[in-house]
Amino acid sequence: MPKRVDPHARRTLIADALMRVAADRGLEAVSLRHVAAEAGVTSGMVQHYFRTKEEMMAFALEVVSEKVQARLDAEAAESGPPSTPKARVRALLLQLLPLDEPRRVEGRVAIAFLAYTAVKPSVAAALRENTAQMRAYIADQVRTAQAAGEAPAETDPAHAATALLALADGLGMHALGEHYSAETALTVLDAHLDTLFRHSRR
Repeated sequence: MPKRVDPHARRTLIADALMRVAADRGLEAVSLRHVAAEAGVTSGMVQHYFRTKEEMMAFALEVVSEKVQARLDAEAAESGPPSTPKARVRALLLQLLPLDEPRRVEGRVAIAFLAYTAVKPSVAAALRENTAQMRAYIADQVRTAQAAGEAPAETDPAHAATALLALADGLGMHALGEHYSAETALTVLDAHLDTLFRHSRR
């Protein structure tokens, strides 16, 4: 009986290989041939699932989002879900800091994607959607905190969410460049969260 192939698993294998190539050698090194070699499959197999480099990159962004959600789910299963809006926002933003090797790889790829999407609208659309979803989630958490008296009522939730994402992105980028340590980045992020959610418990 022929072995059943899981298309999503195969596409994810290829996307993971793309991210390793991009993290190690930059997006300019990403090609169907290089990704196939990294994944240990044929170029024909890669082309079966992705017609172009842009299709591979758009799917790779989806895989990163899935990995982030999987880590959040695993943490919630192990320690229980975050109990406050502040804790929920912090759990999400920690995924943007290079605190371990998977997040360092994702961070290097994210920086490369940002530069690449400036001239590739098809890939940029997926990145914008992901950012919009995170911004909306954080803004909702700020509103929830305001309703509970855990954040200042005068704070604009959308502006706060935009600032938090920009801060986390900038801290992650500079930590990857070793301008300062990931631990320093985490300390700065926590200080900002303490300011925004100044009436909230951890």
